[in-house]
This record gives sequence, C-alpha cells and structure tokens, in this order.
Amino acid sequence: MSITYFPLKCTYVQASPPHPLNTQYKVSIGWEKWQDKNILVSKVQIVYNGKVLGRKSPSYPFGTDDYKIVSMELSRMVEEFRSESKEWNVSSFEKVMS
Repeated sequence: MSITYFPLKCTYVQASPPHPLNTQYKVSIGWEKWQDKNILVSKVQIVYNGKVLGRKSPSYPFGTDDYKIVSMELSRMVEEFRSESKEWNVSSFEKVMS
C-alpha cells in the first residue's frame, strides 16, 4: 500500500480503559493525498503497541475524558501550527518532501 499521509507535527495521547494498556491516540497535522491534490489536514488515528491501525477509526469510551483530551490537544496543535506556518500550499508540501 502506498503512503498517502505525511505528518508534519504529531503527539500521542494515552487511551483510557477499556482500551488495552498500550493504546494511544495519534493526533497530527500533515499533508494527505486526495486524488491529484495534496491537502493539509488534521488527523486522529488509533495506535496499538506502537503501530497505527490505518483502517480502524478511533473510539472514545463513555465515562472517560479521552474525547475531551484529544480535542484539546488537537486545538492546541492547530493554533501552534497556525502561528508557526506562513504557507499552507503545495509548494510547502514539496519542500517537506524534498
């Protein structure tokens, strides 16, 4: 399978039980290939034992603060990224890839 997502910035948030112990949410901002374009996106992925499960959507158990913590972390990252980034276009993607 070809790589279609290129994270520029990411962090990990520990998932609460009943997720298994080695479960995290990967919160990131990066370039994703959409057909013939590269689009800047935010993404939350589920990670088990250090491996991103690409086709499994993250789920947030009721009774935990997982959703709130992930949302706050994503908001923080977006604001930080906005303050650091001047160009959000394909030319900046090409710089990252070179």
